Amino acid sequence: MSEHESVVDLQLDRAHSSRIYDYFLGGKTNFLADRMAAGAVLGAFPAALVAARINREFMHRATRVLAASGMRQFLDIGTGIPTPPNLHDIAQGIAGDARVVYTDNDPIVLAHAAALLLSTPEGRTAYVQADVTDPAGILKAPQLLDTLDLNRPVALSLNALMHFVPDDGQDRAHTIVETLKAALPSGSTLAMSHATSDFSPEVMNKIIKIYGDAGTRLQFRSHPEFLRFFDGWELLEPGVTLSHQWRPDRPEDATHVTDAEAACYAGVARKP
Repeated sequence: MSEHESVVDLQLDRAHSSRIYDYFLGGKTNFLADRMAAGAVLGAFPAALVAARINREFMHRATRVLAASGMRQFLDIGTGIPTPPNLHDIAQGIAGDARVVYTDNDPIVLAHAAALLLSTPEGRTAYVQADVTDPAGILKAPQLLDTLDLNRPVALSLNALMHFVPDDGQDRAHTIVETLKAALPSGSTLAMSHATSDFSPEVMNKIIKIYGDAGTRLQFRSHPEFLRFFDGWELLEPGVTLSHQWRPDRPEDATHVTDAEAACYAGVARKP
């Protein structure tokens, strides 16, 4: 090995949130530690599989709506392990010239990022290995600046991400989101989902402990706390809902799970 090469420690002996989520979505990029943690979550919250999948479907619907409305630049932070269709598949299926930048902090996502880079010829995709807790680093990343024009509207996606940023008494999560929002021009959008314990606090507290024991801290947020992420921006109809109730493809999709099973708020807003 040369001095310029390095070995990335994938920490496969420790559960990682993106690989637990991959397991819930039926993916194959997960390992024993992830499956053990996922099993513990399912023991406390059997609806976790449903919650993960309806949350993923919210991302698909929001991306379709935004691409159809004219958005051509997408920034997806906290991408997770590729599970087709990915955001660029949806966006470029509607607008072949859409440009998409993905970011994640899990090194194993980087190992699978080739699946995220299969762009249409007229579009572009790029991947940034970065952490949402360093929003300035994301916004300055050469791969992002080579792909997106931050003087033109950007569709920011924070899907099931910010509940992995505990505030520690410093309002960290909202500060991060405000930093990202401030960097984007008028006409940009924010599509976001976030787990909540509003409907079953005892169960969700068990999940916080399971993730915490696996080395990942969580902070679920209430409806008012989630709503505040959109401060200063104009919510698209129907406003903040549970993830399966945001513009469902079929009316029955909005009623097939209970609020406690969904356990996740969602919303999309536009910068005036």
